[in-house]
Amino acid sequence: QSLKRMQLDYVDIFYSHRPDPDTPLEETMMALDTAVRSGRALYAGISNYDAAQTLAATKILNELGTPCLIHQPRYSMFERWVEGGLLDVLEKTGTGCIAFSPLAQGLLTDKYLKGIPKNSRAAKDLTLKSSAITNERLEQIQTLNALAGQRKQSLAQMAIAWLLKDNRVTSVLIGASSVKQLDSNLDSL
Repeated sequence: QSLKRMQLDYVDIFYSHRPDPDTPLEETMMALDTAVRSGRALYAGISNYDAAQTLAATKILNELGTPCLIHQPRYSMFERWVEGGLLDVLEKTGTGCIAFSPLAQGLLTDKYLKGIPKNSRAAKDLTLKSSAITNERLEQIQTLNALAGQRKQSLAQMAIAWLLKDNRVTSVLIGASSVKQLDSNLDSL
């Protein structure tokens, strides 16, 4: 049904975006395998699985003959849980890592340097809650911005480059609201 709505015969990659505690891992991985074997997806990936879950999932997929191509974790200077073993598992299994929310929903940009802008995500309490922007967090953002300036980079450029310094990070998913913003983020390379 999704493919029909998108008017596609297949998708490049089909993700399991988070483990379901009520579904056996084997069943979820078999569904990914079925999507690939049926031609509805070219590759399988996972997202937001911890290190142990990722190791188990990649083992199951490999046994089924559909390797796990990529893991998509939330990863930024402020969200570093992947350093607690997940990156090591990805390296060991040969699974790529594409970090999402590398700019911490805009916190690692110049947008929040002086607090919460009127029309921002945080002001609207959407995906970024205003309660997440504490005085301590604002101080961290301002300190990181000063460091980025010393490096002749924007804060966003430094945050992206910081992720890409690790050869276990294959790429980052960035969102941009303008071509200028996209060009600036690409300059981090």
